Amino acid sequence: MNFIEELRWRGMLQDSTPGIEEVLNSGIQTAYIGFDPTAKSLTIGNFVQIMILKFFQLSGHRPIVLMGGATGRIGDPSGKDKERELKSEAELDANLARQAEQFKKFLDFDELENKALMVNNLDFYKDMNVLDFLREAGKTLTVNYMMSKESVKKRIETGISFTEFSYQMLQAYDFQCLFRQHNCLLQMGGSDQWGNITSGTEFIRRNLGGKAYAITTPLLTKSDGKKFGKSEEGNIWLDPEMTSPYKFYQFWLKADDADLPSFTRYFSLKSKEEIESAEQEHADNPNALKQQLAEELTTRVHSKEDFESVKKVSELLFNRRASRDTLLSMEGPELETVAAEIPRFSIRKDLVANGLNIIDLLAEQTQILDSKGNARKAIKNNAISVNKEKVNSHEVVVNQEALLHGKYMMIENGKKNKFIVVAE
Repeated sequence: MNFIEELRWRGMLQDSTPGIEEVLNSGIQTAYIGFDPTAKSLTIGNFVQIMILKFFQLSGHRPIVLMGGATGRIGDPSGKDKERELKSEAELDANLARQAEQFKKFLDFDELENKALMVNNLDFYKDMNVLDFLREAGKTLTVNYMMSKESVKKRIETGISFTEFSYQMLQAYDFQCLFRQHNCLLQMGGSDQWGNITSGTEFIRRNLGGKAYAITTPLLTKSDGKKFGKSEEGNIWLDPEMTSPYKFYQFWLKADDADLPSFTRYFSLKSKEEIESAEQEHADNPNALKQQLAEELTTRVHSKEDFESVKKVSELLFNRRASRDTLLSMEGPELETVAAEIPRFSIRKDLVANGLNIIDLLAEQTQILDSKGNARKAIKNNAISVNKEKVNSHEVVVNQEALLHGKYMMIENGKKNKFIVVAE
């Protein structure tokens, strides 16, 4: 795999410094991307940069994940129109540890010739006092040079603290440290990082007499112009505790058709031939392409087991012909996912244990129907099912045996109206 060619056909190359292609073709090289631990988890917005590192490693080169234990304490002004709120050191350290574990799913850190490295930039600064930093780094760039960068220029009118103004210098010094310690010749990032990255190449030129390089990726936006990485409910996280595998899977299924080509090129590990062949095969059926992408990403970010689980949940919720066997095969956590997606009613478990008439269940304990008369009418019209079995009499009594995993019961009123009753 040729790294630059791979980025080009995927539409993931925006800017690069001259000569980088020749350098990458000359042998194994090292490149890094920095990640500040400002949240408990990485997001699918971060996943763009993770994919850059992945393609770099698949091209035979060595990626470095630079965790921002130091820069996270400062706050990057890039892409922001106001000052960030500073996190506590304890929170940042906890976030860093959690994110570090996530990276191990996506890159190969084993004993390979081009194994990935993880470095914490706090190690560059923890034994350095402010005078040392000002003498070693502060004389490298002029204020005029730093103010010419887009990330700073955008904030001059609204105001920027010295803390965030200094972020550019720390990022540049990071590059210098990695160049010196790991022979890291290349820094990569989103297009909003170009100014910070090229400040690093300037540090290396002036202070070490070395030649370093930069590559940036276009900022991925959706076809409606909105920022990529969010749904109506908020950020899409790579942590299953923050965004369930089911919601993660649904995010890709709900993608706009117009976004599908770019999403596939940014996030699929399939080859150019495989992707273009699938697009031709399903030219009239974008949903098939969405399902393929959702499966690949859910499996990679979560697991094959999680994908099989969300597929069962989706089958139950969206396929009107979903069978009773599908429902009965579901585990408790899967039923809990279902309960989060459709109307849910809670009842006392002892009511079911003692036997509960179906009319009372529908009209009094749950309000699935607004009156006993309407409950009887629905049963008469063959509209009511309990756990995918039709109820054919208003005298049916629901008991403990109806509770799946001792807790859940699915009730349907017609083909479209699904409810979960949870006995607690």
